Amino acid sequence: MQRMTALFSAALLTAGLMAVQAHAQDPAQDPATDPQQPQAAAPAQDFSDDQLQQFADASQDIAVISQEYTERLHAAEDEQTQQEVRMEANDKMVEVVEDSGLDVDTFNAIGHAIQQDPELMQRVQQMAEQS
Repeated sequence: MQRMTALFSAALLTAGLMAVQAHAQDPAQDPATDPQQPQAAAPAQDFSDDQLQQFADASQDIAVISQEYTERLHAAEDEQTQQEVRMEANDKMVEVVEDSGLDVDTFNAIGHAIQQDPELMQRVQQMAEQS
């Protein structure tokens, strides 16, 4: 369950990342500036350019999935249906991540790293724009 929540959170982050790329940045809607995430600065991890590119590519697909399933989640009439929508979305996101060549833990680690490091976020955004 925690893995699902982490991936879903990462998906929401990447949806925010892609929204920043597509529109002018709005801090009120950017999950990367969420004040409810008072995490201590994580030790910097070295991710290869290939991993960052894989993250950027997967993030674009996940942003689309996240948007689609967020709409379905809001339309769900009861808790059971909402849980089914979340599980289906999670399965699709895991598939996208794994198809990109990353494992879920690495994808999530990169997602957390870009929350902590604006330069890394900008680098990943540039990679996403070029794909």
